[in-house]
Amino acid sequence: MGRLVVISNRTANLGKNTQIGGLAVGIVDALRKQGGLWAGWDGSVVDDAAAATTKIQTHGNVTTLTTALTSEEHEKYYLGFSNRVLWPAFHYRLDLMDYRMEFADSYSATNEKFAELIRGHLRDDDVIWVHDYHLIPMAAELRKRNCKNKIGFFLHIPFPSADIFSAVPRHEWLRYCLLQFDLIGFQTVNDVHNFHRYLKEHSDAAIISPEVVRVNDRTINIGHFPIGIDVQQFAKASARTDDTIELERMRRKVLQRFQVISADRLDYSKGLPHRMKAFRKFLEICPEYQGHADYLQIASPSREDVTAYSDIKAELEQLAGAVNGRFADFNWAPIQYINRNIPREKLAPLFRSSLVGLITPLRDGMNLVAKEYIAAQDDKDPGILILSKFAGAAEELSEALIVNPYDISEVAGALKTAVAMPLEERQLRHRKLLKRITDHDAQWWQRQYLQALQRGDQHPTANERVA
Repeated sequence: MGRLVVISNRTANLGKNTQIGGLAVGIVDALRKQGGLWAGWDGSVVDDAAAATTKIQTHGNVTTLTTALTSEEHEKYYLGFSNRVLWPAFHYRLDLMDYRMEFADSYSATNEKFAELIRGHLRDDDVIWVHDYHLIPMAAELRKRNCKNKIGFFLHIPFPSADIFSAVPRHEWLRYCLLQFDLIGFQTVNDVHNFHRYLKEHSDAAIISPEVVRVNDRTINIGHFPIGIDVQQFAKASARTDDTIELERMRRKVLQRFQVISADRLDYSKGLPHRMKAFRKFLEICPEYQGHADYLQIASPSREDVTAYSDIKAELEQLAGAVNGRFADFNWAPIQYINRNIPREKLAPLFRSSLVGLITPLRDGMNLVAKEYIAAQDDKDPGILILSKFAGAAEELSEALIVNPYDISEVAGALKTAVAMPLEERQLRHRKLLKRITDHDAQWWQRQYLQALQRGDQHPTANERVA
């Protein structure tokens, strides 16, 4: 087997000892085991193309190949088509989609630029793994350049219903690009079903089996590969003593208080205002917990130059102020709202010291925060996860309290159930959840995907469509 070549919008800093997020953990592990190349944007933005130099760095048996984006590419490819068209559409928010022809043109041209950069560094036996919605055209561009390698694609965000995807301008072109890959990987079974239905309704692709489709003379494999985390690493981080957090935990214990925690990027898909409203409703229906329930909402900044994000930030600030103004006492405020990045080594013990993890996005490809909350818990006295039915993780984590995030009363009721749940039930749920995320961790995810990509030619030979 040849090298592994990973292509993603952003690359990790391999010079650091630890990597952030499940994507980096899984990919770095695979690259270091197999040797290879990681290519993508270096995160910098320059005024013109002449200043967008290529950087090549080597870390052991792994090489990174990166380049800058021009300000026009950043505005139209990244902020434009990727994040004002694909991101809202794939998260079922067509009302926020802002399509412009120049966005689509830049998206295509920037993928062409990346493909041109990468093609000269490929070997004939390389296995190529492309990541996420920014790079849907990558296989098509590489095929134009006579690349015959196996190329896989993994979508980290949800794949929407057929009706939603068909509403995306140029969806036919996006479909053509997707079908140039040898393996298309999704997070969930539901994503696979959505893609199948779209193909049935909007293409002449033959669906041979749940895992195989054929278009003309091409065979494309499809599968779901739920991404995981490095469970042991996060559990170890959660067990480290942080004096500030430990002091606060002891203070809550003395005052007979408990903490509900929510941590996600500041993004309209995460339903952060809905979470605050649910906590407010919880205080209304359970007045006995007023003065005893602390809600910590961590919302790390995200794409602040997109208008929808500044709107959600303003709404959260207004909501937090209104709830605190209504319920706070001289020695207690129900909501702590933090709008900055919190280091993972600090976040892990915060999760461990929280009785409830409130993770209720309106739509999410997976949501690794839910898995991190589970990994952080103390086996002897674990907290309870409240999880949105629209997070990809809900397919795996059935022992969490699964809720409809749009139903504020239902989420408030789940909070009431969680804080009153007996220790024995919390322990039983936690044991099952912990086993599942341990069995399906980041290393499992990348192994499953790469094995499927490398055995992709061993597909069924049936020639009938699946009903």
